[in-house]
Amino acid sequence: MTTRTFDSGPRRRALLAATALATLGVGMAQPKAVAAPAARRVRLTLPVPTGPYPVGTVSHRLVDPGRPDPWVASRPSRELMVSVRYPARDVEGYPRAAQLLPGEAAGFDRLNNFGGVPQGRIDWAATRTFAHQGAPPARARRGAGRPVLLYSPGVGDPRSLGTTLTDELASRGYVVICVDHTYDGSAVEFPDGRVETSRLPEEYERAKREGTVVELLRKTCAVRVADLRFVLDRLDALVAPMPLDRSAIGAFGQSAGGFAALQAMHDDRRIAAAVNLDGVLAYVEGDQDPGPLSTVAADGLDRPVLTMGKDGNDHHTVPSWAALWEHSSGPRLDLTLLGSGHATYTDATSMLPRIAVRLGLPENVVTDAIGTVDPERAVAVQRAYVPAFFDRELRHRDDAGLLDGPSARYPEVRFVD
Repeated sequence: MTTRTFDSGPRRRALLAATALATLGVGMAQPKAVAAPAARRVRLTLPVPTGPYPVGTVSHRLVDPGRPDPWVASRPSRELMVSVRYPARDVEGYPRAAQLLPGEAAGFDRLNNFGGVPQGRIDWAATRTFAHQGAPPARARRGAGRPVLLYSPGVGDPRSLGTTLTDELASRGYVVICVDHTYDGSAVEFPDGRVETSRLPEEYERAKREGTVVELLRKTCAVRVADLRFVLDRLDALVAPMPLDRSAIGAFGQSAGGFAALQAMHDDRRIAAAVNLDGVLAYVEGDQDPGPLSTVAADGLDRPVLTMGKDGNDHHTVPSWAALWEHSSGPRLDLTLLGSGHATYTDATSMLPRIAVRLGLPENVVTDAIGTVDPERAVAVQRAYVPAFFDRELRHRDDAGLLDGPSARYPEVRFVD
């Protein structure tokens, strides 16, 4: 599921010790289960966005003819799938998009991204988002362009595992481009029905044998950053006919996606602000491990950055975050969500507690992933602070002091000096 460079702690060790058919979730690999009949599989729902706009979505296949695929040598061009979330004018008659297409759902279940959840028991393809396929975009104010955000998920995760937050941001007026990193995410389904699954478990096994884990971590991040920059190159085509504000481009992501968002901002001046949701910025196997720093950590940033860590992760405890803080000249904000876990910043927050209840799973299946924080409060915190940060830095809007210090409305949030 979610990773730091890959990930850390028990969930990360499971991922990195895994084979291609093992878990990418918290804990060790689960025995492969016989799929339950579709009628008896658990079906899940997602939180409703709270912004003033309904949400539309379209998906695009992108091909980079100038870049051979770095994971599969036989493919001469890098291919990506992206989903564009945007404020819609009217959604009547436009169906709600699935969170995962059938091939993506099968791949997600096969790799068992939610560790501790038996395979074959969840109908992952049944979950519907609150984004409506092909809905017409809302009109922007005359002469105004929409701010644009890039979203990168954790290693092994599909682009749709951040749906709660991406749909929320779209409902608040942002155009959000969610990027699948092919052969990194659990499964990517293309319009012709082809499904490409993750190569990273086998790549890690090879790297362990050959003593090249650091090189693999570097490559994984570099591929993600190149993917994000390529998406920026295609921005006009992706957001047409919506007008965009090129001075208001941001990036965010969870775990390795947060690392990629900050590294992309370091490498590409087009990105004006970024949010890192619990992603370590070094090529290490544990959050607190010293080791080779990324250039974003070693050089710092001169533009605004927000880090939100799980409980215990901040710029005093994570060496790569400390380096970023020391070397940056731009505005930076470090927040901790008390009681949170690494996967709190994904849809696991709303899904895992319900799965555990429906299947009678032990409590640690939930707490190992998302911590002990109340799930509804965790969603509320993310919906408050991530949009507030981008509103302040990209839209120059007043956040009523939310980002200036502790708030009685959100006592779970600690500001780290």
